[in-house]
Amino acid sequence: MSSFFTIPSAQKKRKRTEGNDAPKKRFASTKTTSRDPKPARRKPQRDESISGSDDESDDGPREDQDEDEASSSSESGGEDEEETAAERRLRLAERYLENIREEVDEVGFDAEEIDRDLIAERLKEDVAESKGRMYRKLANELSFQSATHSRFQCNSQTFTSIATCPPYVYTVSKDICLIKWRIQDLPEHQWPQNTKKGRKANQLPPPPKRKPVQVSFTRGNKSKSKSPSYQGHTSPILTVAASQDGKFVVTGGTDRKIIVWEASTLEPLRVFTQHRDAVTGLAFRRGTNQLYSSSKDRTIKVWSLDELAYVETLFGHQDEVVDIAALTQERCLSVGARDRTARLWKVVEETQLVFRGGGGSKSSSKSRQEKILEGSMDRITLIDDETFITGSDNGSLCLWTIHKKKPIFTIPFAHGFEDALKPDEASAEVNPGQDIVPKPQPRWITALASLPYSDVIISGSWDGYVRVWRVSGDKKKLESCGVLGSPSATSASLSLAIGTSHITDVEEERDGNLSAKGMINDISIFERGDRGKDGLCVVVAVGKEHRLGRWKKVAGGRNGGVVFEIPRVSKEKTNGEVE
Repeated sequence: MSSFFTIPSAQKKRKRTEGNDAPKKRFASTKTTSRDPKPARRKPQRDESISGSDDESDDGPREDQDEDEASSSSESGGEDEEETAAERRLRLAERYLENIREEVDEVGFDAEEIDRDLIAERLKEDVAESKGRMYRKLANELSFQSATHSRFQCNSQTFTSIATCPPYVYTVSKDICLIKWRIQDLPEHQWPQNTKKGRKANQLPPPPKRKPVQVSFTRGNKSKSKSPSYQGHTSPILTVAASQDGKFVVTGGTDRKIIVWEASTLEPLRVFTQHRDAVTGLAFRRGTNQLYSSSKDRTIKVWSLDELAYVETLFGHQDEVVDIAALTQERCLSVGARDRTARLWKVVEETQLVFRGGGGSKSSSKSRQEKILEGSMDRITLIDDETFITGSDNGSLCLWTIHKKKPIFTIPFAHGFEDALKPDEASAEVNPGQDIVPKPQPRWITALASLPYSDVIISGSWDGYVRVWRVSGDKKKLESCGVLGSPSATSASLSLAIGTSHITDVEEERDGNLSAKGMINDISIFERGDRGKDGLCVVVAVGKEHRLGRWKKVAGGRNGGVVFEIPRVSKEKTNGEVE
């Protein structure tokens, strides 16, 4: 047997230490060999170091100095990387205040504006918007009854949807047309105030331009429906949306396509075909290029237009999803038509909140004692991240909060009832009686929009008027503000008893004075000037038919659009001057 297995363990350890002593003696015996490998090992450290000069010596103190410099540089980098959250917030706040001061300095201000403390007001608004709260009370500052309107149209069929990205407006129609329009500037900004040589001093300026101007136009082709390479629509377009940065315009239609267009030239960039049925709604997340789409296939899909890519699909609705809305947070709200639910989709948490409608309002009138139930939730709009409005086929406007599963307030029959049929129209009998005439049905809410983070809501139907509502100060009620551009109709519209079911129709003002004659299919709002100092602009898509079908036609309706310019109410300053 080998002696290795019989040697005690103590001797084995002794042999290992003895074997390792020899190299140590040889390594320490010569000073040149001990110094030579050290610069070779330190050479990469010198290359990585930014500091250091060539005139320093290679002695021991040089090594200590290099180590001190390296440690100091690492500590300084660590201080930048180890910035606390509080320090970062303080630094960003200081930078933000400096930017606001520069903006205010460019505009200029007087002593009265200093007293108002514009910087503090701006900060409060930005904080409220970042937290998703309604912070703007604009309804009392706008003169809705004195709004002016102008119609625009082209040789097309029913306008189904409209989108705005100032100063441009995008409209789509049932004849597969996408049109880009340019909204006119306000009258005081149209004509320069310069005097020409041949112009008299007392000569009046030319009248202002009000009608939008068509900029570009594109049309689909029905014959290309079987061509997979065709980058265009082949059937009616139902919805359109425009990004806030003005880069993209997106359309969706009954051909199950979502097409991304370049906003400047209306050239197609990408065609998505992931939906299995007609695309009914599109909404951009505020301030981003994240897109949400709704479809009759009962799904919500999320897209990223920065990468022109599909992200994910959200399931939950039990019927067609007919409308969708979104604000700043990564979430969206949708309504599911006949399933009578509104759903809040939290994309990051991958959860959803369900709000169930289906209720009705009992009429206080003796002639209408029955309860008209809600059959379909067709429209939705967001006021802030916690409050939203829905419109239904029974004519009711419902105010919701995400903390309750039922509406906290309802305005029934917001656009009144349809005209009652004549006995001859209701029956084929020679002398029909009044009892055979069916009871008038309420007008649906076919369009709904709001100004984000404000108390202004605008609704539309086929009664010929665009009605304005506001959220009360306690956010628990909806109040009527009248009709856009119709001063004489305000008394009738304000005769609506909030909380009851009867609204007096303006029968005396028919065809001649209707501001939007036809089916109002969509509404878009944007502010004029800096933070709406010049008022609001409301653009309405009008047609003879409903956007989703032909089951309702408005006699005498017009296909086109209407632009409403809503001025601000002049206020008196403390010194008596009028703004």
